[in-house]
Parts: sequence; structure tokens; C-alpha cells
Amino acid sequence: MSVKVTIYEVALAARVSLATVSRVLNNPEKVKPDTRERVLKVIKELGYRPNAIARGLASRKTTTVGVLVSDITRASVAEMLGGISDIAMKYSYSIKLFSAHEDVNILELINDIVAEQVDGVLILNDELDINRMKKVQELFDENEIPFVLANVVYEDKSVPSVSIDYEKAGYEITKLMLESGRKDIYMLSTVRKYSVNDKKELGYTKAMQEANLMPRIFRTSGTTSVNRQHFANFFADKIIDGAIGVRDSIAVSFMNIANETGRNVPEMVSVAGFQNTKYALLSRPTLTSIDIPVYDIGAVAMRLLTKLMNKEQLDSLQVVLPHYIVRRESL
Repeated sequence: MSVKVTIYEVALAARVSLATVSRVLNNPEKVKPDTRERVLKVIKELGYRPNAIARGLASRKTTTVGVLVSDITRASVAEMLGGISDIAMKYSYSIKLFSAHEDVNILELINDIVAEQVDGVLILNDELDINRMKKVQELFDENEIPFVLANVVYEDKSVPSVSIDYEKAGYEITKLMLESGRKDIYMLSTVRKYSVNDKKELGYTKAMQEANLMPRIFRTSGTTSVNRQHFANFFADKIIDGAIGVRDSIAVSFMNIANETGRNVPEMVSVAGFQNTKYALLSRPTLTSIDIPVYDIGAVAMRLLTKLMNKEQLDSLQVVLPHYIVRRESL
């Protein structure tokens, strides 16, 4: 009695992922020729016979876009998804959302995304370090799946992306605070690493050093219940007359602590944030913030991905959208 060969055995023998074997069977034109030939050779040698019904289901032609996010609860992510969704609806695309929590194996998740037979991917996850980003890039390239980074900073200029110039934005908001007479300015950043925050910190540091002042970066949690206590403890005995939060929510959280402890904003401490979300308008005093067109970033990224999926000619792989400072009562 013969033993039935599984797709797992084929993937192992061919040294590829399950997703790649699936693509060879269902969408061979999307697999690099040398990889495709290697998989087909193993299939023949092992005598693998795929389930005909499964193949028929998997090979149905749909236009599906995978969207990879890190934290869907962030206000900026929700707004960006709005831009993505509106353009996707225009082209009758289906969207599959994939969430990469802190403890998720990102490479396994990417393999799952590939196995879903998506036609393209938007990456909104700005927590991927350079090494993991390279692995992600290799997996998508191997399976010939176009992808676009949306509001994610990555130094490889061959990777399509849509964002703003975060370093410039960090520099400009710091310069504005310096010009208002502040000197002991802290940047309130996050313990968790985000590619865009690294750039904000670079811009802040550049402006402070140009003014011959010591850059001071304080790292805390994005969770309000945690960072409020951090701010209350850390700044109890610190001299500070300016604070720039890498998110509006962090800036407002600090501003509340400052006001509650007698450091009135903006009389004694100027405060500013990034993103220009609803928090900036609801805070008291209202918050000065960098306006980041996150809806437009999502919409433009979806348009760019559409061109890549249709193999259309591109004017540029790197799209940098404009930003501006909305000055309110806190500065």
C-alpha cells in the first residue's frame, strides 16, 4: 500500500515554504522560474498528487490585498485604513487584515499571508527592524508579490513606500519650540522601537545640537495608565520647559501631569505632539501638533500598489507627502 505524499514533504524537500508550493500549483507565473522548476521536479520525484478540489478553490481569481498592521487600536492606523479602504472599494478589491502583535513570529505570519494568495501587500507595521525587514522583502520577492510600505521608514530606496519626512518634521517642531524661548526641551518617545520615531528623534537631536543644547530623550509606554506614572516620577525633580511627544496621546498625557503638578502649560512648559489627531483638539489647552496626512498616506499607498500589481510604469517608488505644523494653545 503506497504512502500518500503531503505538501509538507514537498516543501521540505524543495527547501521552500508551503506558500511557494501552493503558488507553483495554482499561480505558477507568480513564482521565479528556477524555484518553480525545483518544486515541480520534487513533485514529480515524490509522486505528489494535490487534491483537485483544493486546487480549484485556491486558483479562483480574486483581487485581494493583504494589509499588515502592528496595532490597530492606534488612531493613525485606523485613519490610514480608511484611506486604503476607500481606494480598494473603487477598484473592487478585497482586503485581508493581518495583525502582527509583539510576540508574533513575523516570518511565519508573512508565509501565512503568501499562502492566502494575495495579489499585493501593504505594510503598515513600523516596528520591523532592518534584519526582519530584509527577510520580509526576500519572501515577497521570492513569491513575486508586490508590496508597499505605508508610513514606514526603510532605508532601501528600491522598496516602494509612502510617508512624510519625519526627520524634517522633528527638526521643525523643535526649532519652533526653541524660537519661542524654550531650552530644556525633552522628546517623549517610546520604549518600543518604531522606524518613524527614530527619524523624529534624529530631527529633534539635530535642532538641539545646532542650538548648542543637550538633547534629552525620555522613553515611556504608549499606554496612558503607564506613562502618566512614568512622567509623574521622572519629571518630579527635573528642569523642563518644553516637551515634544512622538504621538499626540503621549503629549497630552504629559501635559495633564504637568498641569496637575503646578507646571502650567503653556506658561511654564510648552508641549507639542505628532499626528494632529482628535486628542490634540480635545485636550485643554489644545495641543500644537505636526499634521501627518495619514488618510492620504493610506490612499496613495493603495494607488501605488495598484500600479505595481498591474505592472504599470511608476514615476517614483518613494512618495513623500507634505506635512505642516498646526499651532494651538500649548505652544
